[in-house]
Amino acid sequence: MKKRDIAFGIFGLIFAIVCIRLGIWQLQRLSDRKHLNTELRSRAATRPVDLAALPKDTGEAHFRRVVISGTYDYDHEITLTNRSRNGSPGVNIITPLRVMSDTAILVNRGWVYAPDGMTVDLARWRETSSMNGDGYVEFFRKGNGTAKSATHERAYRWVDDRIVTQAFPYPVRPYLVVLIDDSTKRGENIPPRVDVPPLDEGPHKSYAIQWFSFAAISIVGTVLYLRRK
Repeated sequence: MKKRDIAFGIFGLIFAIVCIRLGIWQLQRLSDRKHLNTELRSRAATRPVDLAALPKDTGEAHFRRVVISGTYDYDHEITLTNRSRNGSPGVNIITPLRVMSDTAILVNRGWVYAPDGMTVDLARWRETSSMNGDGYVEFFRKGNGTAKSATHERAYRWVDDRIVTQAFPYPVRPYLVVLIDDSTKRGENIPPRVDVPPLDEGPHKSYAIQWFSFAAISIVGTVLYLRRK
């Protein structure tokens, strides 16, 4: 057997080993993702705690249920555009809740229908000025492009730290509280609350299958090549 063929066989074997290792790594990430999803679901189902008991670590605080109370500042509420519900377009209403004289928490009060996914009469959905309720903690996210709508003054595609500093005239805590549906509170002006989002397992399983497929192709191809030689 020529040295070139031996080198080809070694390369094919090494490539297959690397692919197998990458496939195993993706399966490990899938296992970690499942474990995290289970933990997040359990947090959303636990009894709510006071804001003061919320863990300082963002990873530990995510999806924790909290009790909040304060006064809504409807003059500075914003909307998150292009949010769908059961296939219908709409927006999420984000209202600052003044919990202290100089601090606010952004509260996701719920989803309302908007034919264009942007335009809605916010005055139609004003609840009482003071509130006592509970929800789960969700954090700001970063997106690509421009977050603020070019045609709607207080409409945004997402909420991040930069938007918070520009859109509100007071300090805002670094997270959202998404209100949970309360069967005792019903009214025509109360928007449907946003459900806990589904927690998917990500693309790790498909990536693992791809890497194992590459490994199998490398092994079979190398064997066939060497047998022909």
